[in-house]
Amino acid sequence: MATPSGKTSTPTPLASKRAAPRDPSSEVPSKRKSSAPPLPAGPFVEGSIVRIAMENFLTYDICEVCPGPHLNMIIGANGTGKSSIVCAICLGLAGKPAFMGRADKVGFFVKRGCSKGMIEIELFRTSGNLVITREIDVAKNQSSWFINKKSTTQKVVEEQVAALNIQVSNLCQFLPQDKVGEFAKLSKIELLEATEKSIGPPEMHRYHCELKNFREKEKQLETSCKEKTEYLEKMVQRNERYKQDVERFYERKRHLDLIEMLEAKRPWVEYENVRQEYEEVKLARDRVKDEVRKLKEGQIPMTRRIEDMETQRHNLEARIKAKIEELQQALTVKQNEEHDRQRRISNTRKMIEDLQNELKTTENCVNLQPQIDAITNDLRRVQDKKELCEGEIIDKHKERETLEKEKKSVNDQIVQFDNLMNQKEDKLRQRYRDTYDAVLWLRNNRDKFKQGVYEPIMLTINMKDNKNAKYIENHIPSNDLRAFVFESQEDMEVFLKEVRDNKKLRVNTVIAPKSSYADRAPSRSLNELKQYGFFSYLRELFDAPAPVMSYLCCQYHIHEVPVGTERTRERIERVIQETRLKQMYTAEEKYVVKTSFYSNKVISSNTSLKVAQFLTVTVDLEQRRHLEEHLKEVNRKLRAVESGLIALRERNKHLEYEDNELRQKKKELLERKTKKRQLEQKISSKLGSLKLMEQDTCNLEEEERKANTRIKEINVQKAKLVTELTNLIKTCTSLHIQKVDLILQNTTVISEKNKLESDYMAASSQLRSTEQHFIELDESRQRLLQKCKELMKRARQVCNLTAEQNIPQEYQTAFQDLPNTLDEIDALLTEERSRASCFTGLNPTVVDEYTKREEEIVQLTEELKIKKVELDKYRENISQVKERWLNPLKELVEKINEKFSSFFSSMQCAGEVDLHTENEEDYDKYGIRIRVKFRSSTLLHELTPHHQSGGERSVSTMLYLMALQELNRCPFRVVDEINQGMDPINERRVFEMVVNTACKENTSQYFFITPKLLQNLPYSEKMTVLFVYNGPHMLEPNKWNLKAFQRRRRRITFTQPSQ
Repeated sequence: MATPSGKTSTPTPLASKRAAPRDPSSEVPSKRKSSAPPLPAGPFVEGSIVRIAMENFLTYDICEVCPGPHLNMIIGANGTGKSSIVCAICLGLAGKPAFMGRADKVGFFVKRGCSKGMIEIELFRTSGNLVITREIDVAKNQSSWFINKKSTTQKVVEEQVAALNIQVSNLCQFLPQDKVGEFAKLSKIELLEATEKSIGPPEMHRYHCELKNFREKEKQLETSCKEKTEYLEKMVQRNERYKQDVERFYERKRHLDLIEMLEAKRPWVEYENVRQEYEEVKLARDRVKDEVRKLKEGQIPMTRRIEDMETQRHNLEARIKAKIEELQQALTVKQNEEHDRQRRISNTRKMIEDLQNELKTTENCVNLQPQIDAITNDLRRVQDKKELCEGEIIDKHKERETLEKEKKSVNDQIVQFDNLMNQKEDKLRQRYRDTYDAVLWLRNNRDKFKQGVYEPIMLTINMKDNKNAKYIENHIPSNDLRAFVFESQEDMEVFLKEVRDNKKLRVNTVIAPKSSYADRAPSRSLNELKQYGFFSYLRELFDAPAPVMSYLCCQYHIHEVPVGTERTRERIERVIQETRLKQMYTAEEKYVVKTSFYSNKVISSNTSLKVAQFLTVTVDLEQRRHLEEHLKEVNRKLRAVESGLIALRERNKHLEYEDNELRQKKKELLERKTKKRQLEQKISSKLGSLKLMEQDTCNLEEEERKANTRIKEINVQKAKLVTELTNLIKTCTSLHIQKVDLILQNTTVISEKNKLESDYMAASSQLRSTEQHFIELDESRQRLLQKCKELMKRARQVCNLTAEQNIPQEYQTAFQDLPNTLDEIDALLTEERSRASCFTGLNPTVVDEYTKREEEIVQLTEELKIKKVELDKYRENISQVKERWLNPLKELVEKINEKFSSFFSSMQCAGEVDLHTENEEDYDKYGIRIRVKFRSSTLLHELTPHHQSGGERSVSTMLYLMALQELNRCPFRVVDEINQGMDPINERRVFEMVVNTACKENTSQYFFITPKLLQNLPYSEKMTVLFVYNGPHMLEPNKWNLKAFQRRRRRITFTQPSQ
């Protein structure tokens, strides 16, 4: 390794990988004693890094680095912690963890086994150095920020860093190891933006962004103006074509408006005419109505007397008629009762005769009591057997109900297991539909396979505890979790041909090993590992068919991977060193341990466990099998109970039949014993009834005679009344004769009486004619009233008026200028309709469109004027901003090209940097193009990720960054292991250029990280070389004595010449 020059700084001692002899979870101290030497002399640029301190960060326990103001070369073997310093710079200056390409959470940068870490960076400022501290909490994955030991927020830190023009996300300024390859992948546009941000004036990138925004809005305005102008011209031309039609339309409309107004007035005129006629008829009707009333009042006394006499006559006739009908009805009832009694007497006599005949034919009853007693005993015996049989049937029913309840309970438990299995299948269907369809096909076509075929592993695996599902899902890839397992290669080919080739389903398949791995014992007993917190191997966490378990043991060694707890994670370093396990799990992490092929060092990595998705549903298949067997046993018992019930029902049916027969025999014997006595009782009863009916006889002739007698009495009374009437008539006649005598004596009175009668008849006739005339007038009034209402309704409809509204003033004004008679209105209507009919071929929609277009033309003209003013304003802004942006940018690119070409020329190669664009107005297409040529026989080619080799890309990247160095306004630049992949010649040339460029006066700070260097390289006195030593045998940080090391080195140097 090259030896630095005399003024090269000695690096600050770096901590070993061993844990410091203190509690790793203790708080980060706010103030530390630095063991670094005094800062090297030299001018620091505003924002340069003066000091970097780390505690519990990646490989370091405690470390403090003091870089120089110019080139800082950090050298150390791979894995010692060079890139850790780069990570500290990025994260300490509020950079994103993902930018480093290592991890996306800041907690992963804290040293393993520690709960907190710290980064402290001191930046040079003329007004006083800025100390930024970041404390990282692993558990919360959060950071606490401090500026000059005072608590602050990340946003304030970012503002302070940006004020010093530090851009850790700009590859032109900060190029970590994992991002070196991405620099060559930057597009020309991205490279221009990165260069503007890195070395351009602060306003250059802002001007560029403004130009892009202005240009985009300018394009939008140009397009909008063009479209609106074209559209406006089209509408103007279209309106010119339709202008004459519109004028003719409005002339026709004037005639139609007059017609409309005439038609509106005509119903009102018609209504007024009818209304006047109605008023005349109404007056005539009222006069006739008064005459009728007077005539009726004169006839009222005579009419009332006639009505009274008629009423008396009707009442008397009604009473006589009602009395006669009542007597006739009573006679009819008596006749019906007599007929009914005779019929019942006849029926009773016939029944008595039948009973007497039956009594004669009945045999004398023998002694039947012994037979009845014997049958009674047999009947009691049969009933006892029947009760016993029914008791057995009830017991069987109870037993069947118990078994059915037990069967339902078992079925419910099996359904619960099936529901859990369906949940797993639903997850498979939602995530991998092709695999789910293949499962359905397999279940219907198992007969096509010779050996065992198993559904996807995620369905066959059954977790004993679903809390442990995350270990299995993190250990077995998802492609294998959804894979079908076959025992035969031939069966797998048949399956793939049907499913993958024919049905076009994307499925995965695996073959189980021929020799079983399922029962192989682990290399280490679990009892040995329990002291570290391990409680099981992966294989013991779940159940699976033997071929599936054998495949997982063979492929993923699940019988060799233990699972631990949080206690395992707390002592993970001891577990890794002592157990030599290759893979292991803690409560929330997976650890993979590898041994380096070159250095034989143990390297471990850990990842957080993902949440389980598929195996969280647990199905106890053994319990389900026991339930199915139990269900079969219950079904067998149910069948036995059913067969016993059938036999008992047959037996009970036979006993029922025997019981019925015995009861029938007993009934027949009892009927024979009591039949004669019953017949005698019936005959006696019927004879008594017959006697009563004969006594209750009714003499119809007597009743008829009585009714006739009463009718005769009524007729006699009527005759007496008639006689009395006759006598009264005779009396009346004599009185009448006396009256005639009186009349004869007074002829004058009689003649007056006749005259009055004649007048009465005439008055009656006049009354009838007057009433008829009144009716006709009233009907005419009603008809005219209805017509008035209809005309009023029609007139209001024509004028669009409601029943409560009055005629508007505009109608009244218009009606005054129009004729007032129907004939004049009809004549004018005919004339106007004839004129309006002359205007044909006119479309109202054309006028509507013409009017809308006229309004739109005015609106568009105004909008177009505003748009043009706005466009001119944007063009003026673009011209001003472009001048302020493009000229400085061209000068800047020209300077970069001059430096870049000079560097390449010194290497006997060629390189150019230019500002590239296809269209001068497309500001978002501007970019920096790098073209290089490493051989004289080739042409200049653009730097791309594919055309040049890795070493050539590294050389080009390094030289471009060097070209930016003297122009750069950023306080420091970091380049991590960019010399990897360069050939020795290019590496030497590049190194010389880096030293010459970075060690000039007034240049920014430069960090160059490399794991190795060529021999006999040139060094500058302004360089600062930092050696990174790290390993298990390093001294503790508090035991370093840098001055003693320097004195010892001088003594060795001074004693060598004497030897």
